[in-house]
Amino acid sequence: MNALKQQYENDGYLIFRDAISETLAQETCDHVFWLLDHHPDTRPEQLHHNMLVIEPLIWRLAGDERLLDIAAQFIGDEVALFAAHYIAKAPKTGQKVLWHQDGSYWPLEPMEVVTLWLAATPSTPENGCMRIIPGTHHEKLISWEELRKHDDGDNVLGSGLDPKSIDESQALDLVLQPGDVSVHNPNIIHGSEPNHSDHWRIGLTLRYIPVTTKILNPDHHAILFRGKAVSGVNTYTPRPQYDPKIHFPFAGSHHF
Repeated sequence: MNALKQQYENDGYLIFRDAISETLAQETCDHVFWLLDHHPDTRPEQLHHNMLVIEPLIWRLAGDERLLDIAAQFIGDEVALFAAHYIAKAPKTGQKVLWHQDGSYWPLEPMEVVTLWLAATPSTPENGCMRIIPGTHHEKLISWEELRKHDDGDNVLGSGLDPKSIDESQALDLVLQPGDVSVHNPNIIHGSEPNHSDHWRIGLTLRYIPVTTKILNPDHHAILFRGKAVSGVNTYTPRPQYDPKIHFPFAGSHHF
């Protein structure tokens, strides 16, 4: 096992600096603002997978060879995208994300998945960067039914782990610059604070799985990027054809 993989096994997370260019990161920001213009009733934290999977830019981003190479280090060479999600926190009003484990929410069997969190803007403690508790991926995965439900509307997930069970003194802020990527395990405990700053915090979560991991929701739109589909495991959505009348314009869109 190489040193990088060993660090991930020990700590449950890694950071890759300058994984993509700042130009592409800026295009990611522009996409968020375009989506919000087209979906004015949607909170910036709730730009979910079904909204994104029909967007050619997401195929361009999630299928970037640099990001696929990172994901392949942790799940193998045959790579599919299980889910994409923008969590964009507006200045002063961006919501917090309660402490949680991602795997509690996912219909995957087995739970072989890695998350790449792509920073499109600076991500800092002031604007609500991700916070993780290193090493907690070694703990058991709490089921969704066991999570404490929060219906006050002031957080992104509406649920989370019991805060009394969390030792926040061990929490680490993942400070990122545009183009940086953090990688984390589905079991690691993490969350984030509200955005108290005057600046946007925009990130794109990309959840990659090996082609042998089954998505238990048969209607879910997954994307195959590398390798071949395994019979009886998942079906994959076809790539959208770029249409300037309905899709966000981006560099290289003519290839779609």
